[in-house]
Amino acid sequence: MRLVKFIITTIFLIISFISHAEGLPPQELVQKTADDVLLILKTDKDIQDNKEKIYQLAEEKILPNFDFERVSRLVLGKAWRKVDDNQKNQFKTEFKTLLLRTYAVALGKYKDQQIEYKPLRMNPEDAIATVKTSIIQSGAQPISVDYTLAKIEDGSWKVFDITIENVSLVTNYRSQFASEIKNNGIDSLISKLAEKNNKGD
Repeated sequence: MRLVKFIITTIFLIISFISHAEGLPPQELVQKTADDVLLILKTDKDIQDNKEKIYQLAEEKILPNFDFERVSRLVLGKAWRKVDDNQKNQFKTEFKTLLLRTYAVALGKYKDQQIEYKPLRMNPEDAIATVKTSIIQSGAQPISVDYTLAKIEDGSWKVFDITIENVSLVTNYRSQFASEIKNNGIDSLISKLAEKNNKGD
């Protein structure tokens, strides 16, 4: 149950990242883009009951803001250096689909949560930034969330990890996948991800 709660919470939080504010500093980017996505969820009364719309929102507005090359490399850890390019591409495809499906489910569960932003601490020359927030929910304790972003070659920022209540998305998936890779190999992991994606569980 803790893992399910972690994934669902993670997915809601990732709605903060869409591409309408390229070039903005990390803190401003998160605040502006979160407002944009939340506005869509609040004003489109049909979207949460429309699977096609939810998937489209997740695919067009969320996933482009991830550095999937970096996320995949971090999630696979040492195994990344041991697999060939074809296996890397297959893994990235299935992992991306897994995240897309999970994000879409979480978007459908949005219930007027609010986001509070803490002051950003970084130097102008920094290429890595952490945006700290709290998710405010009615009748529940706030949830602390850290978004870790990296500046890429074109100067824009992309997310590569999210830490919720001191639990990292990257570390969480890496621990899950490492066991499967160790016991059965990368091809088995890719096959199981593909099977899960095809079933739509």
